[in-house]
Amino acid sequence: MKIKDNIQAVKDILNKKHCTLVAVSKTKPSETIQEAYDAGQLDFGENKAQELQKKAAELPNDIQWHMIGHLQRNKVKYIAPFVYLVHSVDSMKLLREINKQGQKFGRVIPCLLQVHIASEETKFGLAANEVIELIQTDDIGKMRHIQIRGLMGMATNTQDKKKIKTEFAVLKQLFEKIKTMEFPENVAMQELSMGMTSDYEIALEEGSTMVRVGSAIFGAKT
Repeated sequence: MKIKDNIQAVKDILNKKHCTLVAVSKTKPSETIQEAYDAGQLDFGENKAQELQKKAAELPNDIQWHMIGHLQRNKVKYIAPFVYLVHSVDSMKLLREINKQGQKFGRVIPCLLQVHIASEETKFGLAANEVIELIQTDDIGKMRHIQIRGLMGMATNTQDKKKIKTEFAVLKQLFEKIKTMEFPENVAMQELSMGMTSDYEIALEEGSTMVRVGSAIFGAKT
C-alpha cells in the first residue's frame, strides 16, 4: 500500500472517534514526509529536536510539528519558534525552559504533561500525584508563554491487550479527574495523547483524542 492509502485507512478508523492522527515521521527523510503531506496529512511527530528543526526548514510552513520524544532543556531552543505541540513535558524545570524560550520568541507554546503509566522503568513521565501537584502550583499560572493542553502517556510494550487497556484507562481517569479540579487559566484538559501503531485502537476505546502512528503509515522501522 502507498503512504496515501495507509493514511486514509488509519483516518477511517480515527474519524469515527474524532481523534487526531499524528504521523510519526522520525527517521524518515523529508521526501517521504512530503509524500504524506501531499496526501493531506498536516500533523507530524518527531523525537529529536535538531532533526525536527532541520525538517521544518525543508518542508511546507503549514505542517504542524509535534515533539513526541524526550526533550532535554538545552534542546528546547531549536524547536521553540515553531513547534505546534510538545507531548513530552515531564518536569517543572522543562516547563520553565519552554516558557523562557516561548517568551524569547514571542509565542505561547502548547504542551502536554507526560504521565508514566507503563510498568517499564525506561519510559519517562510524571507520576499521577506529581501531575496534580504541578498544575496546582502558583508557578504555572505565572508562565505566560506556555499552555498545558492535556496529558500524554505510553503503555507498556507488551502483547497483553488487557494490560494496555488498563494502563490507558488509568490515564483517562486521571484526565477526567483533573478536569473537575481548579487550575490556572493556562491549563486546559483538551487533549489526551495515547496510542501508537501497535495499540492505538485500544487507546481509541479508552478515550484518546490524539494518536501517534508511524509504521502503519510509513512501513516498518528502518
